[in-house]
Order: sequence, then structure tokens, then C-alpha cells
Amino acid sequence: MRHENPGVREGCCRLLDHLVDTESMSQLIAMADDPDAKVRIAAFHALACDRCKSDTCAPGSDLVLEPALRHLGDDPEPKVRMRAAELVGKFAHTDVRAVAALEAAHTSDPSPSVRKVSGWYAPGGAIYWRTAPRDMDTGFMPRVGA
Repeated sequence: MRHENPGVREGCCRLLDHLVDTESMSQLIAMADDPDAKVRIAAFHALACDRCKSDTCAPGSDLVLEPALRHLGDDPEPKVRMRAAELVGKFAHTDVRAVAALEAAHTSDPSPSVRKVSGWYAPGGAIYWRTAPRDMDTGFMPRVGA
């Protein structure tokens, strides 16, 4: 994870996408601030992707939301901001900061791709509705902060 070659660090992030555990999670989170954009992309993908992880390894907002919000708002690379939006989107149903950041990126990010992805995860977006928790009695989705 600290190798001088960014390709090696990127490969480590890709590997941790499948093998991360509670002991290695902090190293993966630290890679979100790597100086190389490809490493940051791989780190954010690994942190956001649930397909290869059990719920016990999924990082909570207390660990990953701040770096994701920071990179969504000001990372110089659009692909990093897109991956950060995916991670921020995981918390759009539970954190008003996530909603605000997604809506801001959806309306004002200079990259059309970042605006598109942010819109998917923001309230009203396709992924937002698909992942919404539902009230078992009414079938309705509760509002964030309610």
C-alpha cells in the first residue's frame, strides 16, 4: 500500500475490494487520499462496492463519509469525483450532508459525468429510489432526517 509505484498501490486497492476485512479497512480508507488519481479511483470503488463484501466489512459513514464528501466536492479528477459520489450515495438515505453534496454535484459539477452519477444517487434519482428503505407497514420511504 506504500509502494512507490502507483500501479502497485492501485492493484492493492483492487485486491482489497475483494479481500478487505476490519483490520485492513483503515489502509483502504487512507488510499482515498493517495496522490495518484487511479489509486483514489480504485480506493473509492472498493469502499463503495458491496458485491464482494459482507455487511461486517462494509465501512460506516463515520469512517468514509468525510473523505468521500471532500473528494466529491474538490478532487481535480472527474473520475475520482464520480467514484466518490457512489460512496456518498450509500449514505443519502441516512445523512443530510450526503444529500446536500450529491445535489450540489448534480447541479454544479463541471463534469457532465459527475452530474449524471450524482443525480442517480440524489433524492429523485434512480439508484436513490431503488435503494430506499421501505416502511414494512406502509411501503413508503421515510425521509432523510425524519
